[in-house]
Amino acid sequence: MINIVIVDDHELVRTGLKMIIAKMPGINLVAEGENGEQAIALVRELKPNVVLMDVNMPVLSGIEATRRISQHLSDTKVIILTVHAENPFPQQLLEAGASGYLTKGCAASELENAIKKVATTGRYIGHDIAQQMALSMLPGGDNSPFDVLTAREMEVMMLLAQGKKPKEIGDIMILSHKTIATYKYRILDKLNLKNIIELAHMAIKHGILEDNNK
Repeated sequence: MINIVIVDDHELVRTGLKMIIAKMPGINLVAEGENGEQAIALVRELKPNVVLMDVNMPVLSGIEATRRISQHLSDTKVIILTVHAENPFPQQLLEAGASGYLTKGCAASELENAIKKVATTGRYIGHDIAQQMALSMLPGGDNSPFDVLTAREMEVMMLLAQGKKPKEIGDIMILSHKTIATYKYRILDKLNLKNIIELAHMAIKHGILEDNNK
């Protein structure tokens, strides 16, 4: 039996996933959470085989949660299940330690195959994700300006763009505020931006953050 945990901040998504997973033979849902911090706590307590993890969540995002699970709780594998099919997310989540990456538009049969493959020490990249990654490598491919960031820089960038201060980010990521300030300078320099306002606008433009003004 493959024991899994689902982590997503949208209750409707979790409800839908529970209904789908209930029909999968050999796969047992043991718990659910709504942010990365809960994901880590559940993995420590329950030691599931697989976590289905969203990316954009409050408190602690899927990027940092994936990193901590892969580094310190590596018996549990992480499959990213998100709306983000395009770069930079797939490459950076895989660098952070994810064993699988699917979009929420995938078929139930593909989700089942991914869970079973990842649980048996394999890796699984959704067909649409693999195509996007391959196309982005071609000359003139549709690259994201955020491709220049490392997975750790991407996590800091998302928190900065949400308006969090270096000290807040340091507390979340268990890093000093001076380290976060260094990351902030490096991120703005790499993206050729002047300030956090420009960073937030770029993140919204490229679908990294939702535009709350709409």
